[in-house]
Amino acid sequence: MNTVAPDWLWAFFIVSVLVALFVDFVVLRKQGAHEVTVPEAIKWSIVWVMLSLAFNALFWWALKTHDDPAIAAAANTRAFEFLTGYLIEKSLAVDNIFVFLMIFTYFSVPPAYQKRVLMYGIVGAIVLRTVMILVGGWLIAQFHWVLYVFGAFLLLTGIKMWWAAGKEQNLDDNPALKLLRRVLPVSKGFDGEKFWTVENGKRIATPLLMVVALVGITDVIFAVDSIPAIFAITDDPFIVLTSNIFAILGLRAMFFLLAAMAAKFHLLSYGLAVILVFIGTKMMLIDIYKIPVLVSLGVVVAILAVTMLWSVKTAPRIAAPPAGR
Repeated sequence: MNTVAPDWLWAFFIVSVLVALFVDFVVLRKQGAHEVTVPEAIKWSIVWVMLSLAFNALFWWALKTHDDPAIAAAANTRAFEFLTGYLIEKSLAVDNIFVFLMIFTYFSVPPAYQKRVLMYGIVGAIVLRTVMILVGGWLIAQFHWVLYVFGAFLLLTGIKMWWAAGKEQNLDDNPALKLLRRVLPVSKGFDGEKFWTVENGKRIATPLLMVVALVGITDVIFAVDSIPAIFAITDDPFIVLTSNIFAILGLRAMFFLLAAMAAKFHLLSYGLAVILVFIGTKMMLIDIYKIPVLVSLGVVVAILAVTMLWSVKTAPRIAAPPAGR
């Protein structure tokens, strides 16, 4: 798998992710169990976005100053590929967040414990997606026709997402949850932030462990959609991996931000469905006509903007409480 990124930038990226996770875990441990407020979620969301943009700027500079004139000339295009991939992964993560919210609501997870669950989910997602991206990149390098398979899959997934948008989902019929309940005995209540507890002298799982397992399974399912989507933008494994991981690193803060505004963006699933259909079509046409990366970026931004504005405009209004209450 060929990449334009120099070795030192790979090393810088790996060290940056490890440092970010270490800091996040240290802060998490010092804060203990507490509910993340909207201002705190906004602050951390801004921090993660700014770090992602700063890394993209460093990536652009590394290519622009490269000794190879061909790589230097492609610096702008590659930087836009990162930005487009990052935006697509960030957008598709919104659907993950709505499912996470449904899981937390189903298990009545106290807000103070949700932060720890998401942190473990992010670490699992980084490991999983790294493996899937490397395997996917190898498959595409060896078998070009795999792109058509990915494209058709995204097209069908987008259509399925459109029909499922707006419909209430029920976890009671979830096969993964049924399997987990058969395999693991689970306590009736939470035991703080513990994943295991003791009941009647027997060590059993807490509902929090079930939640972590379901969050992990959910990310596996969504990774199957999102990873092929970014290969429609670029075949460079460095861009695919870094844009994906930076989008995931800000997932926890974005969850608490969107959880407070979920009702306002009730049409967002329709927009994500259209994005998947567009990306799937782009991938299937890759040998006939390669849609420029700037056009792809513009289409994704436009779809998200229209969907979010239309969601806010048509959001159900909450009636004001009667006077005197």
